[in-house]
Amino acid sequence: MKRRKIDLEVYSETLPIIDIHFLIPKMSDSIHSSDYKEQTSNSEPAVLKIQTTGDGNEFVIIGKQKFYRHELMEAFGGTLNPGLSAPPVHKFANPAPLGLSAFSLTTFVLSCYNAGAHGVHTPNVVVGLAAFYGGAVQFLAGVWELVVGNTFGGTALTSYGAFWLSFAAINVESFGIVAAYGEDVAQLDNAVAFYLLAWGMFTFMLTSLTLKSTAAFFSLFFYLGVTYVMLAAGDFSGNANLTKAGGIFGIITAFLGFYNAWAGVATRTNAYFTSYAIPLSKQN
Repeated sequence: MKRRKIDLEVYSETLPIIDIHFLIPKMSDSIHSSDYKEQTSNSEPAVLKIQTTGDGNEFVIIGKQKFYRHELMEAFGGTLNPGLSAPPVHKFANPAPLGLSAFSLTTFVLSCYNAGAHGVHTPNVVVGLAAFYGGAVQFLAGVWELVVGNTFGGTALTSYGAFWLSFAAINVESFGIVAAYGEDVAQLDNAVAFYLLAWGMFTFMLTSLTLKSTAAFFSLFFYLGVTYVMLAAGDFSGNANLTKAGGIFGIITAFLGFYNAWAGVATRTNAYFTSYAIPLSKQN
């Protein structure tokens, strides 16, 4: 027994290599083409072409039947059977919106405390967010950025993820960080001020690398840098108004972060309107 091939006309982009011999009846060598035509005229029509359709060629049309591409891959063994079908190309999603969302939500909650909203004076409610969302999730998003080749995004997100983890550690009693200063509140305030000032310096360094991006992205880092500096000044001087101003700048920073996260997720597919980018430099 021998299987006969037919010519295929493939439309759109190249499909994975698919052996479609299973679609053609097995014929002996003694059957001529004229006999084959007579057979096929009385049975199901032969497959003459393969088409693709849908977003990203999601569907594959074989003859008069329509299949999901991933269903065909599963049916043919996928990557477990490389001789039958080509391995699928795995595309990584953009991790930036996830990291920005984790950063922005945690920043918003802490900044409301710093701004003195509704008389809240104890920041410990943000510890859970700082450890798990702003910390761990943002750090992982930064690692993801490094995997997809974005050095800036990986540096920023892993760094600020580590900031939130360190902030959580300061406010967790078992770490003993605050207890190490004993009753010397002034020394603790100055130490925290140095901590915040160092993060402000780091942030302005990153801000200088956003001057060729968009207005929204630059504003995010600029306002974050101002937030750190204002909070540091508040701890150095003991001036509650400076700390409150830092909280207000932090709230603005959080909304800018949310906007940039939304801009990275909103597309014509899932939203009725998308972001409008204002570039800060002309692209060559």
